[in-house]
Amino acid sequence: MIEAIGRLMEHDTAGDPVSGVKWTRRTTEKVAAELGAAGIVVCPNTVAKLLKGLGYRLRANAKKLNRQRDPGRDAQFAYIAATRESFAQAGLPVVSVDSKHRELVGDFKNPGATWDTEAVLVNDHDFPSQAKGVALPYGVYDVAANHACVSVGTTHDTPDFAVDNLARWWACHGRRHYPGATELLVLADSGGSNGARTRAWKYGLQHRLCDRHGLTVTVCHYPSGASKWNPIEHRAFSEISKNWAGRPLTDYETVVNYISTTRTKSGLRVDAHLVRADYPTGTKVSDNEMKDLSVRHHDTQPNRNYTISPR
Repeated sequence: MIEAIGRLMEHDTAGDPVSGVKWTRRTTEKVAAELGAAGIVVCPNTVAKLLKGLGYRLRANAKKLNRQRDPGRDAQFAYIAATRESFAQAGLPVVSVDSKHRELVGDFKNPGATWDTEAVLVNDHDFPSQAKGVALPYGVYDVAANHACVSVGTTHDTPDFAVDNLARWWACHGRRHYPGATELLVLADSGGSNGARTRAWKYGLQHRLCDRHGLTVTVCHYPSGASKWNPIEHRAFSEISKNWAGRPLTDYETVVNYISTTRTKSGLRVDAHLVRADYPTGTKVSDNEMKDLSVRHHDTQPNRNYTISPR
C-alpha cells in the first residue's frame, strides 16, 4: 500500500530542500478515493498515517504572499505531470535541474546539530571577506535512476555554468544509462541561471547539448514561486543539507565530500566534483542569434514549455 501511495503522489509532491519535509496538494480523502478506484480500500485517517510514515507533514497557511496567484499554475502542473509520464513510458530520460543555496567556504556556522563530544568552533560572524571562497552547487537529478550529479562552482551561477553541467551529465552518465535515446526532458524553475526567459540558457542548450550530441531537449519550467515542487529540491538537495548539517564547510574538499557521500535508504546516489572554471556574468545573446535557434514553443503555455532540436 505504501508503494501504491508513493506512485500516486509522485507528481504532486513538494519539499523543503533543507529540512526534507514533504507536502502535497492532495487531501487524504482524494488519495483514499483514488486508491479505492484502484482496488485498495482504505480510510482517510489511515492515509494520513501512511503519509506521515513517508515523510509528509501538515502545513498551515502563511501570510507572506503579496501578489496575485498565477492563473496558469495548476494547468502547468498538470502539463508537467503528463509530459513526465509520456517520457517515462517511452523509456526516455527525465532530469530535474536547479542551483542549491550559495555557501561560504570557511569556518562558518552551518545550521543543524551533530552528536559530538564538544562543539565545533566557528567564526562569530559570517563576513564574506573572511571566506576562502564560495561554493555554488548546481545539480542534475535523474528521476528514474534516483541519481544526482552535482557540480560545485567557485565563481558565478550563470546560464553557461548551468548548461555545461547538464551537458557534462549527458556525456558522463545520460547517454550511458539511456543508450539510443535521442530525446531528453528537463524540469527547471522559472528563474535563475536556467530561467524560462533567459536567452543564454536556450542558446547554450542549442549549441552545447542539442547540436553537439544530436539530442532533442524539451524543457518544462515550474511556475514562479513553485521551486519546491521541482524533484531535485526534496529528493536530493534536502538530503545533502541533512548530510552536512552542523558541520562547517571549511574547504572545497569538504563541500565535495559531503555532497558525494550523501545516501538514502531509498537508494539515492550523488556524484560531485569541483569546477574551478571562471563563469563571467553579463553574457548577451543578440536577437539574430536567438532567431537562429531551432526552438519550438508548445501550444500549452509556450513561455514555459519548449523543445530545442539539433540543427
